[in-house]
Amino acid sequence: MNRYDVVIVGAGPAGLSAAIEAAKNGMKVVVFDENSKPGGQLFKQIHKFFGSKEHKAKIRGFKIGEELLKEAYDLGVEVVLNAIVLSLHGEKELTVKVNDEVRHVKGDAVIIATGASENMVTFRGWTLPGVIGAGAAQTMMNLNKVRPGNKILMLGSGNVGLVVSFQLMQAGCEVVGLVDAAPRIGGYGVHAAKVARTGVPFYLSHTIVEAEGTDHVTGVTIAQVDEKFQFIPETEKHFDVDTICLAVGLSPMSQLLKNAGCKIVEDPKRGGVVPEVDELGMTSIPGVFAAGDVSGIEEASSAMIEGRISGAAVSEYLGYITKEELEEKIKVNEAALDSLRQGMFAPKNRGKLVEKTDEGIDVSMNLLKKGFVADEEIERFPGVTHRVGIHPVMECTQNIPCNPCQEACKKGCISIGSNITSLPIVVENSSCINCGMCVASCSGQAIFLVDEDLGDGMATVTLPYEFIPLPKEGTKGKGLGRDGKPVCEAEVVSVKNMKAFDKTNLLTIKVPKEYAMKARFFKAV
Repeated sequence: MNRYDVVIVGAGPAGLSAAIEAAKNGMKVVVFDENSKPGGQLFKQIHKFFGSKEHKAKIRGFKIGEELLKEAYDLGVEVVLNAIVLSLHGEKELTVKVNDEVRHVKGDAVIIATGASENMVTFRGWTLPGVIGAGAAQTMMNLNKVRPGNKILMLGSGNVGLVVSFQLMQAGCEVVGLVDAAPRIGGYGVHAAKVARTGVPFYLSHTIVEAEGTDHVTGVTIAQVDEKFQFIPETEKHFDVDTICLAVGLSPMSQLLKNAGCKIVEDPKRGGVVPEVDELGMTSIPGVFAAGDVSGIEEASSAMIEGRISGAAVSEYLGYITKEELEEKIKVNEAALDSLRQGMFAPKNRGKLVEKTDEGIDVSMNLLKKGFVADEEIERFPGVTHRVGIHPVMECTQNIPCNPCQEACKKGCISIGSNITSLPIVVENSSCINCGMCVASCSGQAIFLVDEDLGDGMATVTLPYEFIPLPKEGTKGKGLGRDGKPVCEAEVVSVKNMKAFDKTNLLTIKVPKEYAMKARFFKAV
């Protein structure tokens, strides 16, 4: 039997972060993961993270995974893949199947960071090939380089549904619609807005009636639902699709902890069946900790911080650091975690309709119901300003924890202030130099550089663009509004890409000046 100071189950963001923290404190660490590649969900996430620099904001998920892996390996962490942990029992002993070999491992402490699994919903035809989870679609696209389908309907408007819908289009799929039984969009408005401006319609208060086909999906019918989620007759809508993606939430994978005898509770606010843990993540079994989604569904940024807290807590529990050192580490990490739990999407606001921003501005109801801020609403937000010459226009309209734009602008044109969830503003008397760093750094793709009047009746709009083929200078097409509908003729006058932009291209289009504050996407014709 092999012995370790700490055994970690799960090589995702929480598990790797815990391993790094424990190894930094001199512990012998092993991490087991059932997958053939470490990193959990991180390597499927090609979008840029929210938060601050401390939360690895504006860095793409797979890059964060690479950084964590390198740090773990450099610290001597042993990562064992294709390893299924069959049981946790006795004095923190684990039975692990590695390929075809069964091993017995013992740890002085154990951290369970098994993450979460995708939820499913049932409807007629839900077992047909072509009905898949959004996470499975991400795996196919971003890990295996396989397009999940050609014409796809997405069910679920939380962040997963919104992000994966965008990534499906990046992979060359057509998303025919985004459907949710809830009356309002569940994820970040900036994620919804970048989907809406490509022309994808949202169907809120709708759900799937039936997946059609015999041996595979050939179509889908949706219908509107009332406040009791019952179908409303004669509201059916049909779509020809070959794939239906389900993004209807996650459930903590707490089975290992339950079978080990840890006290388990039902907590809908944490995602379902979760272990009862103290403030450091220790379960009811001394020396057994839980970190990340297994103890409550949150974003990957939060999971990484929880992992660091667990790694520090284990280090103190086994005597590798002092209580004072632990308290200092907890103080820093809890402050970082607290900042991610503020704003409109804080845990305390789950399920609630937030009608005003922290600044007292009316939230866009159009955004919540249709996925985009209406033209008549956008002007009330502080980042949307008018100036002579090129200037940033920040269509960030919800209090979410994110501030890369503030740090990206070396000229100090953009300010969020000390509160990471504040809406960004354009600083008075500042001078934009058209470097484009704010546009490229925005994790929500919600910043544009606008010159409202070139003097010849035309204007320019610089927007983020992450699709292929990349339009070339001189390409003519249509400027699309926030709703994804054509609003004007447009021509590409500049295409920029730099290493600092991290694969976000900056497309500058020329449009009639009356559409400078309306054209937000480009479609070649």
